[in-house]
Amino acid sequence: MTSTPLPVAVLGAAGRMGREACRAVEDAADLELVASIGRGDDLEAVAEAGAQVVVDLTVPSAAKGNVLWAIEHGMHAVVGTTGWDEQSLGEVRSALAGAPGLGVLIAPNFAIGAVLAMRFAEIAARYYESAEIVELHHPAKVDAPSGTARHTAGAIARGRAAAGLGPVPDATEQDPDGARGAVVDGIHVHAVRLRGLVAHEEVLFGGTGEQFTLRHDSFDRVSFMPGVLLGIREVSRHPGLTVGLDGYMDLG
Repeated sequence: MTSTPLPVAVLGAAGRMGREACRAVEDAADLELVASIGRGDDLEAVAEAGAQVVVDLTVPSAAKGNVLWAIEHGMHAVVGTTGWDEQSLGEVRSALAGAPGLGVLIAPNFAIGAVLAMRFAEIAARYYESAEIVELHHPAKVDAPSGTARHTAGAIARGRAAAGLGPVPDATEQDPDGARGAVVDGIHVHAVRLRGLVAHEEVLFGGTGEQFTLRHDSFDRVSFMPGVLLGIREVSRHPGLTVGLDGYMDLG
């Protein structure tokens, strides 16, 4: 017996990520693209189309409102838009508390390799005294540091805490121009914006007499689509809010 394809709507469909997501959903036999929404389009078209999963690939200023709207209308949401803070995440959790059975995935990065790199970084962090992150993206990216870098810094901090490690050593006393970068969860993060890049991250670990580097590169936005499809297919099985695609993967 052939099952009915899962109806999906993509918000931000006119953007580069949105266009790829629309193609990926259309090419998937078990999914159906029922609405593709661009800037200024009425979200009610998503409800009228009968979407069960909303994929948000918009901009930080619109994402929270879109997710809350989806929850209010009984739809799961898969979100690739970054720029979330704890207050916004708290609002989503509160909305989901009144919508049992609904799931929301907010993924800083949908590339499978990037998710693995974050997990590996948490493991490696236990064994190295020093750790820093360099994230490199295209110049049209509106937030810095990237959501991936923030998520990676959090993973490193958890690994260091589990190993009982203290602060990363750094004797810098003067840095009026911010050359040492941002500090996220105790980890220095450096953001590069260059024409020609898509999404790249280096995680640098240092120990006595050695350096260990994890690097992931997305050269094309098509690299994010396996993760987007995974999120769409799995979100209904994970009620509540999940931050990070690793929550849907068996990574231990």
